[in-house]
This record gives sequence, structure tokens and C-alpha cells, in this order.
Amino acid sequence: MKYVISWTTRATGSEELQARSLQVFSSWSPAEGANFLQFLSRIDGRGGYAVVETEDPTLIAKDMSTFGPFFEFHVHPVLEIQEGAQLGMQAIDFRNSIR
Repeated sequence: MKYVISWTTRATGSEELQARSLQVFSSWSPAEGANFLQFLSRIDGRGGYAVVETEDPTLIAKDMSTFGPFFEFHVHPVLEIQEGAQLGMQAIDFRNSIR
């Protein structure tokens, strides 16, 4: 399963917390079994995005808990667009079949 993760710096952030988060990040590596397909930084420096593939969502929770003091996270399970479009068409067909 794929997940899109977004994060933003906490409102209580400071220069010291930013430095600490970068220190922690420099020693961190993703949990084994969590495949980071994309890892992106926002150009405004206020957060970022990751596309992660894993069969075990607890691995995402483990990785996010490491950075919880520094960032607010949102995690969304996602499908490939072809799958999502196909499901959407099936839903339309079902609704149209009801008279």
C-alpha cells in the first residue's frame, strides 16, 4: 500500500528545535520495510512530503513518532490513479443501474 505523508513545522518551533530536528534526521534512516519512493521538501522551508510504500503501516507510525516533537503529520493511504479512476467508473455504473 502507498501512503502520502505531509508534515509542517510545529507552531512552537524555534531555531533550536529546527537544529535539533536536523541533527536527529542526520542520524535517522527509515524503518526496514518502509520504502520511501519520494522524499520532498517544501521550498518555503515549512515542511515536506513523502510517498511511502509499505505493507505494515506501523512502520510509518514508528518513523513519524521519532519526529513528533518537531512536526505535525498527516498520513493518507492512496491508490494509483488508474485504480482510483476504475473504482470511480464502477461507482458511476452502479449508481446509473439503479432506477
